[in-house]
Parts: sequence; C-alpha cells; structure tokens
Amino acid sequence: MAFSTTISSSYLPGLYSAHDAVAEMKPRVCLSNAPSVVQRGLTYKAGFPSHLEKKELYNFKVSASVTEDVSTLEVSVKDLIVKGDTWSIHKFGGTCVGTAQRIQNVANIVMDDISERKLVVVSAMSKVTDMMYDLVEKAQSQDDSYISALDAVYEKHKLTALDLLDGDELNSFLSTLGRDVTDLKEMLRAMYIAGHPMESFSAFVVGHGELWSAQMLSYVLRKGGIDCTWMDTREVLIVNPAGSNQVDPDYEESETRLDGWLLKNPAKVVVATGFIASTPQNIPTTLKRDGSDFSAAILGALFRARQVTIWTDVDGVYSADPRKVTDAVVLNTLSYQEAWEMSYFGANVLHPRTIIPVMQYDIPIVIRNIFNLSAPGTKICRKPVIESEEKQKLETCVKGFATIDNLALVNVEGTGMAGVPGTASDIFATLKDVGANVIMISQASSEHSVCFAVPEKEANTVAKALEAKFQQALSAGRLSQVAVIPNCSILAAVGQKMASTPGVSTTLFSALAKANINVRAIAQGCSEYNITLVVKRKDCVRALRAVHSRFYLSKISIAVGIIGPGLIGATLLNQLRDQTAVLKEKSNTDLRVMGIIGSTTMLLSDTGIDLSKWKEHHQEKGEKADLEKFVQHVHGNHFIPNTVLVDCTSSTEVADHYHNWLHHGIHVITPNKKANSGPLDKYLKLFSLQRQSFTHYFYEATVGAGLPIMHTLRDLLQTGDTIIKIEGILSGTLSYIFNSFVDTRAFSEVVVEAKAAGYTEPDPRDDLAGTDVARKMIILARECGLNLELSDIPVQSLVPDPLKETASVDDFMQQLPSFDADIAAERKAAEDAGEVLRYVGVVDVKNQKGAVELRRYNKQHPFAQLSGSDNIIAFTTERYNKHPLIVRGPGAGAEVTAGGVFSDLLRLASNLGAPSY
Repeated sequence: MAFSTTISSSYLPGLYSAHDAVAEMKPRVCLSNAPSVVQRGLTYKAGFPSHLEKKELYNFKVSASVTEDVSTLEVSVKDLIVKGDTWSIHKFGGTCVGTAQRIQNVANIVMDDISERKLVVVSAMSKVTDMMYDLVEKAQSQDDSYISALDAVYEKHKLTALDLLDGDELNSFLSTLGRDVTDLKEMLRAMYIAGHPMESFSAFVVGHGELWSAQMLSYVLRKGGIDCTWMDTREVLIVNPAGSNQVDPDYEESETRLDGWLLKNPAKVVVATGFIASTPQNIPTTLKRDGSDFSAAILGALFRARQVTIWTDVDGVYSADPRKVTDAVVLNTLSYQEAWEMSYFGANVLHPRTIIPVMQYDIPIVIRNIFNLSAPGTKICRKPVIESEEKQKLETCVKGFATIDNLALVNVEGTGMAGVPGTASDIFATLKDVGANVIMISQASSEHSVCFAVPEKEANTVAKALEAKFQQALSAGRLSQVAVIPNCSILAAVGQKMASTPGVSTTLFSALAKANINVRAIAQGCSEYNITLVVKRKDCVRALRAVHSRFYLSKISIAVGIIGPGLIGATLLNQLRDQTAVLKEKSNTDLRVMGIIGSTTMLLSDTGIDLSKWKEHHQEKGEKADLEKFVQHVHGNHFIPNTVLVDCTSSTEVADHYHNWLHHGIHVITPNKKANSGPLDKYLKLFSLQRQSFTHYFYEATVGAGLPIMHTLRDLLQTGDTIIKIEGILSGTLSYIFNSFVDTRAFSEVVVEAKAAGYTEPDPRDDLAGTDVARKMIILARECGLNLELSDIPVQSLVPDPLKETASVDDFMQQLPSFDADIAAERKAAEDAGEVLRYVGVVDVKNQKGAVELRRYNKQHPFAQLSGSDNIIAFTTERYNKHPLIVRGPGAGAEVTAGGVFSDLLRLASNLGAPSY
C-alpha cells in the first residue's frame, strides 16, 4: 500500500560557522514506521553533526512518497535551501541611502515589493566611501587629522541612527558602531605608525560604510514588522584578484558559502552589503570602485533571482548623457550586449562587469529612479526575438551613444610593417609591459599603420616604450614614425545589428560631416554592437549632439547669429519670434538665436535670446560690438552642433568673412549681394570651398528678395536646361518709379513720392545709379557659369551727370526737377509708339554679356503689366524659348526679404536632418 505524508515547518536550525561546515555536512532525516507518523501526527526533529552549535529546534516541511517496503527517507539539507525566481534583488546606491529620510524611503520600497523573498544590496551612505578612503590616506601620510575625520564619520551615522531608530534597535546599532569605530582607530593608528597600509587593511577600513548602512536598514525593516536579517557579504562572496583594479568572483566557493549562510539565516528579507568581499584566504577585500552593482549581479546569479533592480537617481538608461544632450531619451529596453558596450564606453549605466553574472541565467536588470517611482525605468535583458521582418525594420538599431574623453591616439606606421609577421604582437606586448590601457584599435587593411587610443596621461610613456622597442626598425626606415595625437575623444554608437543594417554608417558619418566634425580613426567590431570613432576633444559634445539628433529625431538645434538688426534683421527676428514654437512642434527644429550684433552694440546669450524682448535687451544689456568675439561665442557653444550666421547688412567688410566662416564649419545665409557680385577671384574661391565641404551658403534673397528666382534658376540648370537669356525688372524702387511715371507726372515728383513711401535708399541716387540692379545681374550671370566682373556690365545711370557729385541728398532732390525734361521726352516717345519705359537688367548668356538700361516695351508685354514695386524676371531657355518662364511678385520690402532669409534658414534645417513640411 502506497501513501504520502507532509510534516510542516518554515525554518531550519541556525548554524555557527556554516560555510566551514556545509561541505562535510550531510544530515539525514529518517522517518521510521511511516504509517504511525501519519496516524499519530508526530513532530520529528532534525539531527545535525555534534560539531555544529545548535541554537534552536524547528519543524520543517518534508514531502515524501512511501511504500510498504521503504523504512527510511533521506532528505538532503541542500534541497531545502530556497533559490530561484521567488527572490528579487534590489540594489540601492549611496545617494539612495544618503540620509535618514532616504533610508526610510528605501525601506518603504522594499516593503511594497510583493516578491516572496527579497535581497537588498546597499552601498555606504553618500560620500562615506570617499571619507573612508580619505581616512586611510591621512593615516598612511601620518596626518593626525584622521582621528577627527573618523569622528565625523561616526557622528554622521550616529545622527542618522537617532533619526531612524529607537529602543533596543538604536542601542544595539550604536553599540556596534562604537565598537567598530574603536577598532578602526586602532587599525588606523597602526597604519599611521607604519606609514603605509596593507591592501587588506585598507579594504577592511573602507568597507565599514556598507556594514553600517546594511545594519541600519535591516533594523528599520524589522521595526516595520518585516522578518529581516543582514548579510556581511565578506562571509559569502569570494573573489580572486585579477589585476590592480579588478577581481574575479569564485562562483563555486561563493555558492557553497551562501548555502551555509542561508541555512543559518533563514529570513525572507536579507539586507546585504555591497562592494565588499573576501579572498579565498578569508582576507577582506572589495569589488573596487562602483562595485555595489557588481555585488548585486553576483548575488542575483547565486540566488538564481527573478530580477535585479538597480535603484539610482536617474529615470533609466539614456540614449546619451543628458548633461550633454538635452534631448536624450530614456530607453525602454537594452540587450545585455548593448548595455555592456555602453558601460564600457563610459555611459552612466552600470559597473562594466555587472552584466556578466546575470547573463548566464537570463536574469533581467532594471534601472529605476528612487526619486521618481512613476518612471518604469530601463530593462536590460536578452534581446527578444523579432517576430516579423516588419517589426525589425521599425526597430531602432542604434540604441545609444557614449563618449570617453582625455584620450590620445598613438600611430605606428611604416611601409616595412606590411606583411611582416609579429609587428602587431610586438606593439601590444610593449603596451602590456608598460601597463597601458588600450581603449580602441584601428588598423588599415594595407597593414601600413596601426593606431590605438590610450588615456592621454599614458601616451608619452607608450610612445617612448615603442620607440625603444622599434629603434632599429626606425633607424633602418622600416618604420617611419611613432606619432602621438593628443586631445582626442571617443564617440561610440551602440546597438544591435548595426553592421547588417543598411544606412547606419552613412547616416552616422553624414551627421558628423554636416556638423563639420573630422573623424581621426574608426573601429567597428564584427559583433555588430558598436561603431567607434575618434574625434578632437573640442568637437566631442557637438559630435554627440549631431549624431544623436539624426538617429533620435530630437530637435535639429542650430545656433543662429544675426548680423545687422536693421530693418531686414529686425523683421527677421520678429518672424523668428512668432514661429519658433511652431517649428519646434512641427518640424523638430530649434533655431536658437545666440547673438545679435549691430554696428556699435552686440547682445550675447549662452542659452538663447528671448526674442520677445530682444530690442530692449540689446539696448539695455548689450556690450561693445566685436565681430570676432561675436562669431566665437555663437560658434563656440559645443552644446549646439550646428551654427549659422545670418548677414542682414550690405557691408563688404562683413561679406569678406564668409570664406573664413565656411572654412570653420559655420553656415552662412545672407541677402547681402556684396560677396556674390564682388571681385571674381574671391567669388570663385568662396564657391569652390562651399562645394567641397558640407557647409552651406544660402543667398536666395540676394536677387528678388523673397521671390524664388535663384531657386528657379538652379532647378533649370540642374535639370539640364540651357539658359539663353535672363531679363528682368529687379529693383522694387525703380519698378515703382516707372509704374508711377505716367501721364503728365514729373520724374522728380515720382522720386520724391517713392522716397517718402520708404521705397528708396536714404540717398535715392543709390537706386537711380542702377548699381544694385547690376549686382543682381552679375549674381545671375555667375550662377549661369559666366565669369564676369561687375565692370563688364554697362549700366545706364538715371542720375544726371551734374548731380552725381552733389554734396547732400537735399541738394540733389532740390536740383532734380531741372532735369525732368530729358526723361519726359523719352516717355513721350515711348507712349507715342504704344510702349512704356522700364528699367531692366539683361544677361545674354548665349553671347556672354549683360547690360542694365532703360528699355521700351509694348503695352501687352508682361513687363508692362507691373504695378507698385513688384519685380518680374523672364527666363528664356531651350525649353522655354517661345514663351519665357516668368517669375513675378513683390521683390522689395523688409517683410518679403526677411521671409526669403527665413526660407533659407528652414532649408538649412532640412539639409541638416529636420523633416520637411
């Protein structure tokens, strides 16, 4: 007859020195005469080897199936140790337990966790580990102040305990704290006398911060009614030194010791010390700086836990350092490999080795913010299987970006390296001998050079060692040089399947090129998890923002400098003021005006000028104008990757700076005609640079203000059309004058009217001379490929010769009526022929010449149909031969000119990656 029986209990006996005993301890539980056990409901007690101290006897739960032929049942104690997904691991850093209130918050989080069993790993209170290292430093330096420094540590923990605890718990903790501090004083005194610490002594001292915070938290939890104990992880975690700043866990020995500890301490909530451990010889040691995360991961693996939660002061893992990239986003998930790569490259994610222990058992790590419990955090786990090709396409293959600063590139090159076995081996053996930390390696397939990145402080030592190693090869010319390139940074793009996803590298390098960032070296592992770039340190943040913007569709940020807040500049600033919020929302474009400069005053801002009050601030807070300082300020803000200077002046001096600005990666937008119509050699040099770089130069408003004249001409040329002739009325002032110069009206009367209406320059002769129209025609001619100087275009001036040298504008205006008769006669002759007078510019592309002059057109001609100050231009091409392509509309005025400049700003943003609408 078969039957089953269950004897209930919750606990096992406590054990003394369990980790020494477990290996040889194999207790047995014997059930004799099983049927009588069931009938009488007896309670049996466990028998343990006599060399173990037995504190109490507990009932325990045994499930067994027994047959008539079975007289005994043996149950291994190890089988009764509970591990697995009933355990959840929580790790709280120093900031989380930095004050009494924060320790209480931690206790509340632990109590709110519904997991059946919980292990809580804690760091020392905020700054305490630094204080403990400082104690050791002071003692070994024979600085008596270590005593008062230790007293400060004691007071910090005493005051915290007084806020948190009371009664027996408080007395017990303060008693322990007092004994520990007394012991520490004796040890530090020994260090003081010896003048140097042993590694184990130092580790023993600095680990006390974790001991005290673990004990305080366990007392707080017990005070809240939680069945809790605390673990000194030096009794459990065994590690072997693996270098000056690294240890390797001994998982087998640690698991054995953990089993023994759990037999001795069967509570369902355990508060464990982070950071500290022991060597196999039971000598105290640490997991090195930031090792508490590592502790939690190791314990998570030993417990086979369901999840490890790392509590910190940020909402999760960001796509980039949020201190450098304001638009960085919190990532929902990361694979183990992605988190590993990001932590290696300096991202504030985890201790670089934290991921290793949990990967073996597929235990997820969750990064959460203790100060924002509503944030779900970032989950780090094995990459979920992509169910469909469509989902794979939608998934972002680049997860994040990280940087490492203060590096130097060391380049070993020479033709004698190619095909010579052992050169690379000798290089890196030399690096090992000097203890250099190699961050990145890049080698050309030609084997002509090998370059690698090392911390800048190690670069000279590395270079000298390599020069000594390869002295003979350098002398013989087989190696040409060992060069050090200082002031470098690494930018790493991290994500799964980057190498196999088309377009990732193109997008990455395109973003850098458009931000005018030069890449010094590149490395990409076949693992597909990262692409590593070396850039100049001064460009690092700008590079980070540029690539992050392209992959995460964050705001396309452009630092804008406005030169010339006159009529056009002021109108543009007001247009920007009205549209900034709309642009941010609809096209992810952040046009940030960082500076405004006039002829005497400039206004600078580090974060962006408030455009609703720019005039007042320019007057009240402005400083003396300095164009060089202005440009340096606008472009020197590394937190914005792109810079554009908008020249709203008509200054030749300002235009002469365009080439230098473009050369330094600054985009230029302008309605100023002086650069494009100036000396031909300067023009050709400027456009040669612009076409060879990724820096943009836009000048739509130089001809026709806001009319799409330059854009239309470029479209015709780029689509293969041939321009035969361009003819147009391109002066709003002269358009108004000749549209109004009808009937019996005097020419001088119309000029006075135009000046009063604001259509002319302050001196109307600047318009009547025709030079402005000539400049526009030169710009169009050069756009068509004609290498003409301004002097090559004959200009018919409407200023009477006797008045060209008149001293003042008033004198000119008073004397102008004396010359009305001549131009009135021309008008009458035209009217008698059924024609009108129009002042036009002409580019005869076919015959490579141009002219600016007064012409007659019949009244059915489009040029005769104009009104007001409108501009009109006719393109005669091979495609538009019988009927020229006409562009007509307002070609003057601050609003339309500023609108043309604004349109160029949006075109620049689109070229830099902003969506087009």
